[in-house]
Amino acid sequence: MSERKDMELIAEMVPPGSRVLDLGCGDGALLAHLRDHRQCTGYGIEIADANVLACTQRGVDVIQLNLEDGLAMFDDQSFDVVLQLDTMQHLRNTERMLRETARVGRIGIVSFPNFAHWMNRLRVLGGRMPVTRALPYEWYDTPNIRVGTYVDFEILANKLGLRLHDGFGIQRGRIVRRMPNLLANVAVFKFERGLGQVG
Repeated sequence: MSERKDMELIAEMVPPGSRVLDLGCGDGALLAHLRDHRQCTGYGIEIADANVLACTQRGVDVIQLNLEDGLAMFDDQSFDVVLQLDTMQHLRNTERMLRETARVGRIGIVSFPNFAHWMNRLRVLGGRMPVTRALPYEWYDTPNIRVGTYVDFEILANKLGLRLHDGFGIQRGRIVRRMPNLLANVAVFKFERGLGQVG
């Protein structure tokens, strides 16, 4: 999460007292916020040594793990909420991790940079890859493996049998519900495993 207001908007989607798993938790700021303001408990998953140390210094329980290895260490529905914020674009197997998110959590919440935002479209139309607050890297120096759009996620969720509870965009710390694929630079979705869906 790049902005404090974005983090707060997503934190409001997490029911108070939830047991939370935060995939790619970074420095643990969101988990600390959920603990302090929403009485949540849980764990962060992080691979970077510096972020693991930062989590520990915040008093956030963290497990050092590469998300590409999956979540086999966790039982089905062992968390109320699984967060996958600003991580999907860094994973090789996004589909597998979304299935794991739906398996391990009763509710999943994802966010990612929306490549279809009008400013990105304009930049590509001009022959250049976009560099924005949500996509802050040059094309040759980015940790992102892929880019996606708000509409792409709706299609993927349908393919995977995920039941969407909510979807919106965020632009400059504000929720965008009208034309989020065009007007928001971040896409956010709340979902659960569909009936009859198997891990």
